[in-house]
Amino acid sequence: MDSLITAAARALAAGDPLGALKRVALRNDAPALALRGVAMAQLGDLLRAKTLLRRAVRAFGPKEAVARARCVVAEAEIALVSRDLNRPAKALDAARATLEQHGDRLNAAHARYLEVRRLVLLGRIDEAERRLNELDPAPFPPASRAAHELVVAGIAIRRLRTNAARVALDRARVAARAARIPALTAEVHSASLVLNAPAARLIAGGTARPLLLEEVEVLLASKIFIVDACRYVVRHARTAVTLARRPVLFALARALGEAWPGDVPREMLIARAFGARHIDDSHRARLRVEIARLRIVLRKLADVSATKRGFALAPRHAREVVVLARPLEEEHAAVLALLADGESWSSSALALALGTSQRTVQRGLDSLNGVGKVQSFGRGRARRWMTPPVPGFATTLLLPAPLPIE
Repeated sequence: MDSLITAAARALAAGDPLGALKRVALRNDAPALALRGVAMAQLGDLLRAKTLLRRAVRAFGPKEAVARARCVVAEAEIALVSRDLNRPAKALDAARATLEQHGDRLNAAHARYLEVRRLVLLGRIDEAERRLNELDPAPFPPASRAAHELVVAGIAIRRLRTNAARVALDRARVAARAARIPALTAEVHSASLVLNAPAARLIAGGTARPLLLEEVEVLLASKIFIVDACRYVVRHARTAVTLARRPVLFALARALGEAWPGDVPREMLIARAFGARHIDDSHRARLRVEIARLRIVLRKLADVSATKRGFALAPRHAREVVVLARPLEEEHAAVLALLADGESWSSSALALALGTSQRTVQRGLDSLNGVGKVQSFGRGRARRWMTPPVPGFATTLLLPAPLPIE
């Protein structure tokens, strides 16, 4: 490398893309194209960055496998930031293998972090944690150690392990300061805000109050009977019954949980579960059938007893019943939760992360766009959706990462 390429690379490593561009902005050789691509990515011009990196891959000769692999890794990071989650992982795997084969452990580890971050976004937490455990960040420079700890904290947050998350974020903060990269320090600070913002609401006795993530962790570890509207689960102690695929039964369970220790009138249960405006005998008959089904699925945890005006929940071993709900509830809350990270998402990436059809996501986006809660740019396959984060609220519990059910 010549002196300008070396100086530009050092500027990028220090988080100074403008300084890098001053040295290589007018050059079109392969190393300069690669550095220009990384600089444009750091400045936020992702389309231009992708174009430059692809030109660099073509410009590098067949004997420059390491340089080509580094460009592939940089392009994969752009795809992650762009929430292009449908991008095949084979190219990144091949690039990582090439880097490992040639002894570039730092960039190979960075490729692994990109894989892990993609898995976290898709809710595949077990696989992400398993791959992350294969890396030892100790030999890496401060910026890489900070990135490692951010991923560790992200997994711990989704596991509801707040102490582990705080420790990881503290280590990330120290490493970011040592790296002296302002953008990295800001990323650590942004991640830390999640632990100090309401992550859910506790509904009990007719009142609701916000809960921090740490309080949610304590609640789920207690012996309280919980109707979990974040995960569509009814749980007590170590026993949990998932109703994610039985929305009518969960609607009944939630209505009964919110009214406990009182009962719920039949008309209100019919309206909550079936959405009926005009109630007739067919609705009452269907309610009896669904209540019978609810009794069966909850038989180990509680009974659903009939009263003069409706039904009441009677837990078998718990002395208290609460409902754990999302901090903000509306029809398309899951879509908003993913968009709340401030990044731009495609509808296909949202569908992949939520485990639903792309058409369903598109209908939700159109509905949210109609009321001004999301905005889009681009057309066709390049169309992306985004929304500013909701101030003061964490969205961790809305992400599609399943909690362990014992």
